[in-house]
Amino acid sequence: MKRPELSVAVDLVVFTVRAHTLEVLLVRRGIQPYRGQWALPGGFVTTQESLEAAARRELAEETGLKGVYIEQLYTWGEPKRDPRGRVVTVAYLALVPAARARVKAGSDAAHAAFQPARQPPRLAFDHAVIVARAVERLGTKAEYSTLPLHLLKEPFTLSEVQEVYEVLLGRDLDKRNFRRKILALDALEETDVMRRDGAHRPARTFRLSASRPYLLKERGILFPF
Repeated sequence: MKRPELSVAVDLVVFTVRAHTLEVLLVRRGIQPYRGQWALPGGFVTTQESLEAAARRELAEETGLKGVYIEQLYTWGEPKRDPRGRVVTVAYLALVPAARARVKAGSDAAHAAFQPARQPPRLAFDHAVIVARAVERLGTKAEYSTLPLHLLKEPFTLSEVQEVYEVLLGRDLDKRNFRRKILALDALEETDVMRRDGAHRPARTFRLSASRPYLLKERGILFPF
């Protein structure tokens, strides 16, 4: 059997939460195929780099984002998913706080911007399918992990934590019950910084505990909302 010609690519689904809305980072393609259409940032993997290294390189080259949290999402390999030939893509889920969600287009991207994740514009390739899977995965992980905290810049308030969980879960949460249960996880530690919001009294701020990060994710415990 002749060795098949196959290329490996990476695509990144980068999420942030702003104004109580889940947003995804998209680039407007500056080259063919699908020139001028919105797509996920990404590109081909070289023979000298790992998949994650390729993902981080492409993200930096196309949007300027560096040092964000990423984890592997899924692999797509339908034979005709790319008009340039047989391309298998490994998609990565990435999270960035809104305060760091400032991007600039580069490489083969003509423009980069955050768009509503649940109602994105028409996307090139099979990227609409990839975004939908990533939204579903993030919502599921919000039920059993502290992964959503990567969407917040430290230090953060409990109100900010609750807002992120509500956006990802798609429902309002009881304030008292949410705070009691998330503090009981022992995954957060209080900081010395107090945050004042308008006329309200200063709020305590927190960061992820360095000694017990992502307690739920590691133990597979269902978040008891």
